[in-house]
Amino acid sequence: MISRLPLDEQLESLRAALSRNDVLMEVLTRTATLDLPGWYVTAGCLFQTVWNVVTDKPPTSGIKDYDVFYFDADDLSWEAEDAVIKTGREVFVDLPAEVEIRNEARVHLWYEDKFGVVCPPYESTEAAIDSFAATTCCLGVRLETDGRWRVYAPHGLSDVFNLVVRPNPVLAPRSVYETKAARWREQWPELTVLEWPSGSVTSALPAG
Repeated sequence: MISRLPLDEQLESLRAALSRNDVLMEVLTRTATLDLPGWYVTAGCLFQTVWNVVTDKPPTSGIKDYDVFYFDADDLSWEAEDAVIKTGREVFVDLPAEVEIRNEARVHLWYEDKFGVVCPPYESTEAAIDSFAATTCCLGVRLETDGRWRVYAPHGLSDVFNLVVRPNPVLAPRSVYETKAARWREQWPELTVLEWPSGSVTSALPAG
């Protein structure tokens, strides 16, 4: 089992699995050219690619979009973020998938208006990734200028390879977790979905 391999071998297995998704590889390569501060490709496009490989599905099966997070606290204006989004739209125009770019330094400015709950300011892209509804989602990858892969996986990789969906009751309410898990299980019935822990109280929705 990949989850029982030493961590360096797990990372190699992750890279091998993700490399089978040609769209993802293009997103990683092209995002690197944007030179965004603290960027990662993150969330569903990563762990769902692994799920597809593990369950012998086409690597892009069921992936709705490709999320790119970056962190620019020097300019919190919508105009600055929108300029990045428009540049990204040109860079990714010919890809057969939607690529969504978001400045995670700005999330707290609009989240309460949109969702009715307060999201404290993030201090980094990593902090934003930490707030996803499931630990399986807490995964980020980027390409460094020398071609190395930078992988952020605060909860490790075992659950990703073992098809385990585990709640992350840090910010997201139970309803968000259960809605996402139910949707994922329709696409990947092999998943093991763990229940939301009793007594957990959360106050905000996840970013991104």
